[in-house]
Amino acid sequence: MENNSLVEKLTLQSESFQEGFETLCKSFSFDEMAKNFLHLLRGNFISTKIHLLYKATKDSNWNNIHSQEKFSDADLALLSLNNPVTIKYISGEKYNAVVVLPLADSSYLGILIGGKLDGSVLNDFDKITLQILLQIFDSAHKSFINQKNEKKLIFELNEKVLQLNNLIDTGIELSRYENQNILFDLALGRIVILTNASSALIKISDVDTNSTENQITFPTNISPESILNSEHKIESCFDFNNKTYQLVLSEKETRKGTTSFNDLDAMLLQAVSRQVRASLENEYLLGQSLEKERIEKELNLAADIQQKIIPKELPKIEGYQLAGINFPSREVGGDYYDCIDLGGGKFALIMADVAGKGISAALLVNTLNAALYSYLEFNLPLTELADRLNKLIYKASPPDKYITFFAAVLDSNSGKLDVINAGHNPALLLRKDGTLEQIEAGGIGLGMLDLGIPYTGQTLIINSGDKLFLYTDGIPEAMNSAEEEYSEERMIDFFKAKSGQVPEAFIKSIVEDVKKHAGQAEQSDDITSLILRRI
Repeated sequence: MENNSLVEKLTLQSESFQEGFETLCKSFSFDEMAKNFLHLLRGNFISTKIHLLYKATKDSNWNNIHSQEKFSDADLALLSLNNPVTIKYISGEKYNAVVVLPLADSSYLGILIGGKLDGSVLNDFDKITLQILLQIFDSAHKSFINQKNEKKLIFELNEKVLQLNNLIDTGIELSRYENQNILFDLALGRIVILTNASSALIKISDVDTNSTENQITFPTNISPESILNSEHKIESCFDFNNKTYQLVLSEKETRKGTTSFNDLDAMLLQAVSRQVRASLENEYLLGQSLEKERIEKELNLAADIQQKIIPKELPKIEGYQLAGINFPSREVGGDYYDCIDLGGGKFALIMADVAGKGISAALLVNTLNAALYSYLEFNLPLTELADRLNKLIYKASPPDKYITFFAAVLDSNSGKLDVINAGHNPALLLRKDGTLEQIEAGGIGLGMLDLGIPYTGQTLIINSGDKLFLYTDGIPEAMNSAEEEYSEERMIDFFKAKSGQVPEAFIKSIVEDVKKHAGQAEQSDDITSLILRRI
């Protein structure tokens, strides 16, 4: 019966333990975490005689935390590191319990717990509670250390961000080309710029015979042999469709002359090589013929998957007007939009587009949708959310699939808008006075690269009369029979001219204008957009 009573009491305390853990995890420093933990201990043991001490290393001295208490040598002797027991209970002494807790960074937390205010000693329930609280602090401290390490890593990568951002543009551009001559010329030109190489080569050989089939150089007037025989060179190879593709860079240029390539250059070359391979795979897959019936079944299945996650009705936001549309093409794409009620007057606005079409694109959108709903529950910063999604999509998708992604978290009460743009078309924010802002802050498309590139967020305020317009490239890239695009300029002009309409009317009118431009030409991509207006 006594055990049952303990279980019941601990069950009642579980919510309090969870709240304590969340409070500790929100601490911005170790000092703040220790202060919060001290309050947690005093609240659970109803005692003011509880002291925390900290030892940075095994050989350093104990330092008191948040107290002016002077400790005797006898007090400090209780905090012995030679004692294998983490918790030592003392009966009839100055303290009822002594704790030495080893932490994840090889430091130590010492705890001295005196008697309760009512004069009673620690009972079985108190001892179990103490063990749980120590586990809670240890877990929170490990999380704190991990966050510090992540911030350090991000700081170290900042100096490389500018160069890696150029790689983003290269990856997106390479993925659009199916003509091999254009693809190879573009890849060589871009990698030379990214690495400051003097020259570059793509050598194509037969896998079985190793005989050379083609050699493309940059610049075109340089001989392949001079690149292959260079003193300073790096290369990346891959096999595809019974051919070996060898990408070689020669002579890195500096102000002091040519020099050797570094590790970052090698990483950039491998990333471009991967994109070239992905583009070749795209060309190969597009060249494969499938039976018409099988294609239709695949597209129908993909359409079903896609439409299940497109919201049938958007949430009502007090003080705002909101409307969205997804108008799929005959070939199913991977467009996706949503507005997710996060509670407390906060809403997440989502717009995404998967590179490619068909069932794989629809499945990838489904993966994104499921992950989003899971991660948003943890109230993560958008930069961390994008980083986690990037890692997930990178592992879950083939090399030629990635997702351009835009997310904004709206605080409907204040109008505060936290945004992140992962390789997506710039969102348009039209102010009441007619000023137009394009929101591009962010980073690479989800699943494109997993190089630890940090994402950059942005915070804005949407005021009364302002309108936020999200869209996918199916609008500006819609073509007519003369292969003329609708264009971003026309879209922006239309947005400015028709922004006075209520969102539902504007959404319908811009789709009609795009169709009017396309005429009889077949719709090549989904048309998806979302508009938010603050009243």
